[in-house]
Amino acid sequence: FSEASEFKLNELKPVNDFVEAKQAGFNARPVLIGPITLLWLGKVSTEAKDPAFDRVSLAPKLAAVYAELLTKLAEAGATSVQIDEPVLVTDAAEKYTSAFQSVYETLAKSGVKLLLTTYFGRLANNLEIVKKLPIAGLHIDLDRAPEQLDQALDAFKSSDITLSLGLVSGRNIWKTDLTAALESAKKAVAALGAERVIVATSSSLQHTPITLANEKKLKPEVLDWFSFAVEKAGEVATIAAALRDPQSAADRLSANAASIKARRDFEKNSDPAVRERVAAIKPEDLKRQSPFSVRREVQRKHLNLPAFPTTTIGSFPQTKEIRTYRARFTKGEITQAEYEKFLEDEIKMVVEKQEALGLDVLVHGEPERNDMVQYFGELLDGFVFTQNAWVQSFGSRYVRPPIIVSDVSRPKPMTVRWSQYAQSLTKKAMKGMLTGPVTILNWSFPRVDVSRETQSKQIALALRDEVVDLEKAGIRAVQVDEPAIREGLPLRREDWNNYLQWAVDSFRLSTSGISDAMNTASHFCYSDFNDIMDSVIALDADMISIENSKSDAKLLNIFKSTKYPNEIGPGVFDIHSPRVPTAEEQYSRLRDAAQFIDKDLLWVNPDCGLKTRTWPETEAQLKNMVEAAQKARKELV
Repeated sequence: FSEASEFKLNELKPVNDFVEAKQAGFNARPVLIGPITLLWLGKVSTEAKDPAFDRVSLAPKLAAVYAELLTKLAEAGATSVQIDEPVLVTDAAEKYTSAFQSVYETLAKSGVKLLLTTYFGRLANNLEIVKKLPIAGLHIDLDRAPEQLDQALDAFKSSDITLSLGLVSGRNIWKTDLTAALESAKKAVAALGAERVIVATSSSLQHTPITLANEKKLKPEVLDWFSFAVEKAGEVATIAAALRDPQSAADRLSANAASIKARRDFEKNSDPAVRERVAAIKPEDLKRQSPFSVRREVQRKHLNLPAFPTTTIGSFPQTKEIRTYRARFTKGEITQAEYEKFLEDEIKMVVEKQEALGLDVLVHGEPERNDMVQYFGELLDGFVFTQNAWVQSFGSRYVRPPIIVSDVSRPKPMTVRWSQYAQSLTKKAMKGMLTGPVTILNWSFPRVDVSRETQSKQIALALRDEVVDLEKAGIRAVQVDEPAIREGLPLRREDWNNYLQWAVDSFRLSTSGISDAMNTASHFCYSDFNDIMDSVIALDADMISIENSKSDAKLLNIFKSTKYPNEIGPGVFDIHSPRVPTAEEQYSRLRDAAQFIDKDLLWVNPDCGLKTRTWPETEAQLKNMVEAAQKARKELV
């Protein structure tokens, strides 16, 4: 956005979709992302000329276009429209207080009833903003913030506003405790009257898989704990039916209560050994033997590293041949011995190519891994996997997250065999590759009967054992990736400290059981971590690598004000692009980084893993990267 931004309707998809649904016999309610949330989610363009420009100044222009769209929906027969404003559960909403009032007064002129929808958190003080708006209804998330029901009932008991209760979670895959949800619904009906209460999911259902009907391999007793999108819609219907006619829903409520009890009574969801180990964690378990300054000197000799050491982030091209062999092994078309021989050949080829390129710290390339979370989930106790429970990650990318159903532990080493084999092929340092505990947690469907902190520390203890075993096997470096640590932040800043404390503790727990000689690294991508830099420093990784070239080096700005005390590798080329930056271009990125970061602490690496690139692209990109590092050693040291 900039001062010059203008808005106009160039697509009538919401209207066309509504008409299509209407013609099919459905009384649908159109859903639009709210204008204030749209402004909040946007960014200020580099074309903005006034340094003081604020996106909120565009609210009147945007409101006029929204009003035009609402009018067209009304003309098509819509009587009610859902406007999503999740910004209201964040601290940012206060900045838009005045804009909310004027914008919604404009929208109300369309004559359409507006259902203002919030989710993923609590309104808290922002309820004062909502109370003044000309809306017909408000939706609140009672899954993430059940405590806000009383506040909302008190705020609207003397008005005619309808309250939509988000009683069924749109974020997880667990059955709703319908007995508890029904009590909340009854409380709302008693305060407002049945005609002013809507029963709903907490959010849209795009974050859940479609239906349990597609799952044929899960054990029946495990399947009975779950509820996907279709089943969650059924839960909403059951609560509503129980409010209207308790007897009509009695059997469904009874069956649900039996499922909830079975889950709570499940003997295997409690592993005493894991619980005892978590309870026994001591402060010294979260610390390396020596401070970084001591470790660094030991590691430089142990790894035999030059200035500006080169490495990669872990994965190498996942070729069609790799995917074909994995699929054939999964289908039982080849034996385990045949598959493992193929993987060994792939690893040998990856190691040879890295040596030929002149890289300093090598990796085995990860040909055995289907996904950076699923791979570990399949090797850890406590996870189950589905056949078809796909959910959207972004755009056309879908993922099938593991589900944590019980206490997590490591029955046997997970990666040691492959890293040890790779190390046997070279005298250079081989880097073990693990996904961090917080990322495994954030990219899985977690339990709801145990805190996320507890689950994270259970995973961390399993990874700690793996890191210790890697060192025993002769591996001199290990990378524990945490790309999802930033995205796990609570929406309100007042809740950040608690999350960041256990997230940092989990990482340190994973990496503190080894000697000073072993180098620990972590990688961050997909996020702007500038506002959590203190926590990144607190991880005490010997080295971090960050996505940098894709952001046009903007992430380096944090180092103008905050000195990162350990080693760091700002990415010098974008792995999402087939383009091959020249050695000079990559050198210039190193030179720029050296303006903010002590050059003695700089590593040279790509932005991220190379699994999506082809081998010709990969070799050309890395060849130039090594040349850039060699030039830096001559001109910057």
